[in-house]
Amino acid sequence: MTKITFIGAGSTVFAKNLMGDILSFPELKDVTLSLMDIDPQRLRTSEIVACKVAEATGSTPKIEATTDRRAALQGADYVLCMIQVGGYRPSTVIDFDIPQKYGLRQTIADTLGIGGIMRGLRTIPVLLDICRDMEEVCPNALFINYVNPMAINQWALSRATGIKTVGLCHSVPHTAAELCSDLGLKAAEVNYVVAGINHMAFFLKFEHQGQTLYPQLREKMAHFEQTGRFPQRGHRQMTDRVRYELFKRLGYFVTESSEHLSEYLPYFIKRDRPDLIDQFEIPLDEYIGRCEEQIALWDELREYFETSTDPIQISRSVEYGSLIIHSLETGQPRTVYGNVPNHNLIPNLPQGCTVELPCLVDANGLQPTHIGQLPPQLAALMRTNINVQELTVEAALTGKREHIYHAAMLDPHTAAELDLDQIHHLVDDLIEAHGDWLPVYQ
Repeated sequence: MTKITFIGAGSTVFAKNLMGDILSFPELKDVTLSLMDIDPQRLRTSEIVACKVAEATGSTPKIEATTDRRAALQGADYVLCMIQVGGYRPSTVIDFDIPQKYGLRQTIADTLGIGGIMRGLRTIPVLLDICRDMEEVCPNALFINYVNPMAINQWALSRATGIKTVGLCHSVPHTAAELCSDLGLKAAEVNYVVAGINHMAFFLKFEHQGQTLYPQLREKMAHFEQTGRFPQRGHRQMTDRVRYELFKRLGYFVTESSEHLSEYLPYFIKRDRPDLIDQFEIPLDEYIGRCEEQIALWDELREYFETSTDPIQISRSVEYGSLIIHSLETGQPRTVYGNVPNHNLIPNLPQGCTVELPCLVDANGLQPTHIGQLPPQLAALMRTNINVQELTVEAALTGKREHIYHAAMLDPHTAAELDLDQIHHLVDDLIEAHGDWLPVYQ
């Protein structure tokens, strides 16, 4: 019987979506779902939800729940990871509050920037511990990672463990759907090829009936600029001005949202230019607000999951995890977007860095697509982010504190706002504030 282990299963809503996707496949209806989390209460809620998902899909899985990670991993075929090391409090709050004292503002702080660096440093050791357990109790399992900072984490895993792994993100299908909505098209009718690095990959091909859609998208952008009304995305209705500005300057559309993108670059968030914040409608501290909303809703949501007698609603998500598992189990070929090591897949990006691109998946495994050279302006922009990723990984794997300073020094947004002394002191303050959530760096 195929065993699928969820590490961080207390992320109940996300786990619910993944379990619903998996159990919706008839070939996977009797798998073992092993749920693991360090929070017993959240784990109990997820176990209840798993039973309801099984009932809603007419499936008969074996459902296990444990706080013992090694037991959950024992004999697993697939391991899906969705942890947040340090949680919202204290770690995410620290990542925002201390940089703000230096005048450094962020929006999401989970991918790049000083917040992304710190999140990577506290997450990599835990991911490596999981993989070391896997090497002993399920060495042939596929580690499917959903944890940010995606590119940093996957680079460290590819360097420091032999476990098979792929990093997954939903930014590609979400952006494709958003662009189709802007153009009044159905996503199923559009063909695209995306490649680059996670959260900074670009649509190299974006076509409808064999014709590129970029001229239409430029016309739509001109209309947005003329009217001053850009599309609003997500339940928080964030305006997509930053991505369209980058599209105008570079000629290709990027995958990640405007609130994410604005902190990967030196152009938009400047403490002495509040007019830019207003012009591009940048939601500073957006992730803080989002987390506060989710925390406020959690007790209500938990009570609903645990006490409601209504059938749970299942609809297939855009996540790739279940598709990979199904294709590997059945041999049905599919193309998914995965984060994998760059072994000559994109020659004008550094070898070994984590790249996001199409992967064929079937009974032979995950087979990344050779993309070739990216447009030079796109590759150059990505390299400014890859520099930070590389030095963060170097710090995490060597334990050298100097590389944390180097990563922060080379971060585009941080370097645009702070001088070298400020960056050095900021890193020291963050390391001290995180305390035992970080290893000791010499």
